Amino acid sequence: MNLGLQHKNALVCGSTQGIGKASAIQLAEEGANVTLIARNEEKLKAVLAELPNNGQQHNYIVADFSNPLELKEKVEASSLNFHILINNTGGPAGGPVFNAQLDEFERAFTQHLKCNHVLVQAIVPFMKEAGYGRVINIISTSVKQPLDGLGVSNTIRGAVANWSKTLANELGQFGITVNNVLPGATATERLSEIINNKASKTGKSIEEVAETMKNASPAKRFAQPEEVANAVVFLASEKASFINGINVPVDGGRTKSL
Repeated sequence: MNLGLQHKNALVCGSTQGIGKASAIQLAEEGANVTLIARNEEKLKAVLAELPNNGQQHNYIVADFSNPLELKEKVEASSLNFHILINNTGGPAGGPVFNAQLDEFERAFTQHLKCNHVLVQAIVPFMKEAGYGRVINIISTSVKQPLDGLGVSNTIRGAVANWSKTLANELGQFGITVNNVLPGATATERLSEIINNKASKTGKSIEEVAETMKNASPAKRFAQPEEVANAVVFLASEKASFINGINVPVDGGRTKSL
């Protein structure tokens, strides 16, 4: 299937590892010009060197998602125009929501919703001119079914999902779609952190915790980052032009709701 991504420009957040990196690589494989964005320049350079290149122009931007206004300034200063925006940021630390401190909510809200918002404000004007835009937010299945022990994450992810749906309603008339990809348990560094945290709190072994998490899905395994990236890249394509304002779980069937 020709996804029509040749000559499209994509900005991929959190693209030095995991789902962000896999999405960047697949977008480049489909012919898009990819700009990576994250805070570690050495890792950005390493991923940049891995991107498939058939005459494309790939770039990177160094930015810290703890400072939304600086993030926006750096993207605008790059003078690059983007047809595709992949919002992707590492999740907050785990723990019961009752025990969460106020600054945990504030940090997560800043890194996720505020940064998503300033990037959209910086990029959407060009999307409107081009008559083509794809905003894809990589969130979590907690949008549909809150996950135990991830109180702050559950709260903030829900806020991002509602922001996204509202944005989809506002921008659809301009040929811009806004959708959310909801990964289940995916073999990333983030998942390793969650497993280790659960093991230390329950006294169970890492292997026991991992097996329990795998068994929660009908697929009885973790997703690979590339499997989540498949959904991201399709939603970024011309083929997904009439898919707007939805949540797409990529979780092997773990989520119980329809």
